Amino acid sequence: MNKKPVPHKPDGDNPEWTPTMFKQAVRLEALPDTLQAKLRGRPKAASTKERITIRLSPDVVGAFRATGQGWQTRVDAALRDWLKKQTQT
Repeated sequence: MNKKPVPHKPDGDNPEWTPTMFKQAVRLEALPDTLQAKLRGRPKAASTKERITIRLSPDVVGAFRATGQGWQTRVDAALRDWLKKQTQT
């Protein structure tokens, strides 16, 4: 359940900044490149995927899930391979 913040009640995880905290703050650009990359997160993909709902047979899903983490990516690769073969004929 999401609770609305109470303005008059301080948040222990995110306290209000003091003047000292502002003086100690460092701009992101001043940090080492490796740390900047970690703080910025994963770069955007050149092409994004579309979220859909699809119904597959339990044995097909089970076989892909049994291959471990990233099985959805392998389903995508299998469908791409099938599509490539269809367009070649």
